[in-house]
Amino acid sequence: MRNVVFVEGVRTPFGKAGDKGIYAGTRADDLVVNAIRELLRRHPELPGERVDEVAIAATTQIGDQGLTIGRTAALLAGLPKSVPGFALDRMCAGAMTAVTTTASGIGFGAYDIAIAGGVEHMGRHPMGEGVDPNPRIIADKLVDPTALVMGQTAENLHDRFPAITKQRTDAFAARSQEKYAEAVKTGKIGPELVPVATRSAELGWGLATEDEPPRPGTTVEQLAGLKTPFRPHGRVTAGNAAGLNDGATAALLADEDTARELGLPVGMRLVGYSFAGVEPEVMGIGPVPATEKLFKRTGLSIDDIGLFEINEAFAVQVLAFLDHFGIADDDPRVNQWGGAIACGHPLASSGVRLMTQLSRQFAERPDVRYGLTTMCIGIGMGGTVLWENPAFEGAK
Repeated sequence: MRNVVFVEGVRTPFGKAGDKGIYAGTRADDLVVNAIRELLRRHPELPGERVDEVAIAATTQIGDQGLTIGRTAALLAGLPKSVPGFALDRMCAGAMTAVTTTASGIGFGAYDIAIAGGVEHMGRHPMGEGVDPNPRIIADKLVDPTALVMGQTAENLHDRFPAITKQRTDAFAARSQEKYAEAVKTGKIGPELVPVATRSAELGWGLATEDEPPRPGTTVEQLAGLKTPFRPHGRVTAGNAAGLNDGATAALLADEDTARELGLPVGMRLVGYSFAGVEPEVMGIGPVPATEKLFKRTGLSIDDIGLFEINEAFAVQVLAFLDHFGIADDDPRVNQWGGAIACGHPLASSGVRLMTQLSRQFAERPDVRYGLTTMCIGIGMGGTVLWENPAFEGAK
């Protein structure tokens, strides 16, 4: 097996889904095309014909984020027609799976270089648009009916872990907003963003240069008063969960020797990955068995991990992961620059956002050797990817 490296990742600013969002008049495929073009612009040392594959994920593969979007986006981005592409779907872990799938091909020797990412325009294509679930899923009691509503699965997770109170999730959410705002202020978040031209029937043309969802200054007191839409007197609110968002990501992956040959930077090195299934009605616990499975395969443990990027679909699922591994709610290794509760979670695109942030954190932390990117996945799954810091200077 060859060493697989994450060269660089980029993303569009994330927008709020809906008629008032920044991308209301922007096509989904144009979002990911912008991301791919930016990767190529940043790396003129990479000839387009050297790209062996383009894998783009979308949860709702319909309309302008359908039609084998990996191939159409590659063409629209200006890659040679000789470069193939495909689409895939693993709900929230779409981009993560695009990375692990193409990385496996690189490790096996089928590819030298690949582009992997994801896009979700939840304003144009709400999750589940056009699907027809087999009624036997519910009728045969294969899953609990709440499994198909993500917010209800988060409430179920609260039921399973009563120590994770609404007060804890609100406090975690407020910290996410605070950390994100500080990361923007200090320039930690921003260099990875791709400006996107937007169009509004009312306002005309514009340029999206920053994330739309964040609410800086959010306090625990403000969050305490929000409605609980998934259950009367529940615990999940719009404040302690990620919203409905639009956005796209793209990453450049390569065989390490090929990257060195072309002069491509090495942001981090892939160590391993794992996906695991759980009861769909508590899908938020998915990162726990996925991570345990990965540790078993690699021989590492939670004590070896110096940085964590955990997708914040819901605060409760992040806290369930932290509690399982004995990590404090405010551990500084976790989501240093905030997370999806602040910046947004355009489903299939988010995995590469986690990786991009971890890679950039590695560059600042030569004292850290290993980092994790992990996320829960709808219909009862979790995914975890383990990375090594090429800037690691060893124990001092």
